[in-house]
Amino acid sequence: MKFLHISDLHIGKRLNEFSMMEDQIHILNQILKIAQKEQVDGVIIAGDIYDKPIPSAEAVKVFDQFLTSLADEHMKVFAISGNHDSAERIAFGAQLMSSRGVWLSPVYDGTAAKIVLEDEYGELCIYLLPFIKPAVVRHILEKEKEPDAQLQLPESYHDAVKTAVGRMDVDCSRRNILVAHQFVTGAGRCDSEDISVGGIDQVDAEIFDAFDYVALGHIHSPQSVKRDTVRYCGTPLKYSFSEAEQEKSAVVVECREKGVVCIHTVPLVPLHDLRKIRGTYLEVTARDFYQQTDTEDYVQVTLTDEEDVPDGLAKLRIIYPNLMQLLYDNSRTKQNRLVEFAECVERKSELALFAEFYELQNNQPMSQEQTEYVKQLIESCKT
Repeated sequence: MKFLHISDLHIGKRLNEFSMMEDQIHILNQILKIAQKEQVDGVIIAGDIYDKPIPSAEAVKVFDQFLTSLADEHMKVFAISGNHDSAERIAFGAQLMSSRGVWLSPVYDGTAAKIVLEDEYGELCIYLLPFIKPAVVRHILEKEKEPDAQLQLPESYHDAVKTAVGRMDVDCSRRNILVAHQFVTGAGRCDSEDISVGGIDQVDAEIFDAFDYVALGHIHSPQSVKRDTVRYCGTPLKYSFSEAEQEKSAVVVECREKGVVCIHTVPLVPLHDLRKIRGTYLEVTARDFYQQTDTEDYVQVTLTDEEDVPDGLAKLRIIYPNLMQLLYDNSRTKQNRLVEFAECVERKSELALFAEFYELQNNQPMSQEQTEYVKQLIESCKT
């Protein structure tokens, strides 16, 4: 059975006050064509369907058309809500849509939705786990517990997700796929994501050992974590200039007999690329500099002139109409950055500074246990 794994559509997103709707419609149409060409049985959408909990009418219409197109092609859809979505709004009409092969995650009530499919290799189970927080799981467990019963309630995201997975009662002899929207320890982040200080939202990949493939959303950079079958497909579009060098893609996953999962990616080509330009004003406005490029791309221009160019933004937009950011990098801005950095350091706590240093050195944030340990060390030094 073959699936197309996508996530973090963020339909309705505005980037530097530019609407991305036209680009999103373009990329969704491209994803539909890829699904048709690859002859997939279903499309997995691992959360953050919309950019806001209350999406615009236009955003809802775009997603509705995408779902309808997939259903018309007799492709199954398995979608969950992410941290940017309203779980209640995503779940609306879920029972009705399931009759057309479109499964949307319900609001988490202690049980993850389970869909059982069958092919020539036997049964395949797909579990839909929407984005969850520890408080949600604690509330459910408190409601269920017997009076006077001793119950250990989850305090961390790791414990919350571990509890949710444990309640699925996964049969490891079958083929199992999990669709989830969490931050797995070891994944690399970029500027367009919501970041929790100290890595409190981390979840260890070992929690997912019972699953043959884990279709993840939440992290915008495409990557696998710990094993090739625990995978973030990344956003279909670049949503920050920290992603300028990334190549976006959709992930095609084929589940054959138990233990055999074949994965390949298909590149996604945006309507407008997102890229960085650097040089003096005369350099970036020279015809030889830009004539071999697509000037309709979304660009960030960094000018290295020592003096600011009067009306630089307006002048540059004559050549680069979709200029999103104009920055300067010269002796004045470098001095300002040093001053701002010093002031920023003074405002931050010792824990926050150490957390930033740790992430810089290790390319991943501290775990909850490490954060608590460092916090205790800092407090002991003060006493």
